[in-house]
Amino acid sequence: MPTTLYEKMGGESAIKEMVDDFYRDVLADEIVSHFFDHTDMEKQRRHQTAFISYALGGSQQYSGRSMEKAHAGLNLQPEHFDAIVKHLTDAIIAHGASQEDLDKALAKIATLKDAVLYK
Repeated sequence: MPTTLYEKMGGESAIKEMVDDFYRDVLADEIVSHFFDHTDMEKQRRHQTAFISYALGGSQQYSGRSMEKAHAGLNLQPEHFDAIVKHLTDAIIAHGASQEDLDKALAKIATLKDAVLYK
């Protein structure tokens, strides 16, 4: 029986698919897409997959930059954070998460808000 959100969501391959869906929607969203204009999206997808896997209880260690450093100079505002959370929520739901698991994932994501806004 799966014990972590990572396992419940289907492990790394499912997280990769979720990240692909997430970025498809993010890059189509004029509110946030411009933040990725000069981003190596393959590298970004790998980092995001590792980060989400780690955040959901996967065994991978996240060795990327801190949230503060990764978002420095972007001056993200609440509407940007909310748009990203919406796209991530949609991707998590599309991959079969229960409401309880979605709530757990969103609670973890909410703890990052202060680390990424207004940097």
